[in-house]
Amino acid sequence: MILDKVKMLEYCNEFSKNTLMETLNIEYIDAGEGFLVAKMPVNPSVHQPMGLLHGGASVALAESVGSAASHFFINDKEQEVRGIEISANHLKSIREGVVYGTARIIHKGRTLHLWEIKVTDEAGNLISLCKLTNMVLTKEKK
Repeated sequence: MILDKVKMLEYCNEFSKNTLMETLNIEYIDAGEGFLVAKMPVNPSVHQPMGLLHGGASVALAESVGSAASHFFINDKEQEVRGIEISANHLKSIREGVVYGTARIIHKGRTLHLWEIKVTDEAGNLISLCKLTNMVLTKEKK
């Protein structure tokens, strides 16, 4: 499959408008064969009470980038993607800056996609390691 990186990123950033991704200021910034990268600023709007990046915000970034990446393996006129399981290990904390979520395909089946998403800081330190399973469904005819 030949992918147009510019079109992929435009597509992802466009469908994020008026969603949680826009609320969290998630921006898709890089794409290629089998991977997608998004960034999210770390500031008080995504902190937990101790002033650190909230684990839920990290997971929201991970699920957003992994789910968006699955769209490049489906026919979006006939199919849709649903995240059915996500797990996360939070390994390091961060108070400010930017985190990056990089989703890489582990398994690309006909009905299931398995993604590994690494959430890293600007220095490349691993903040969270996530695993996302997406189900590919046939769209209901309207």
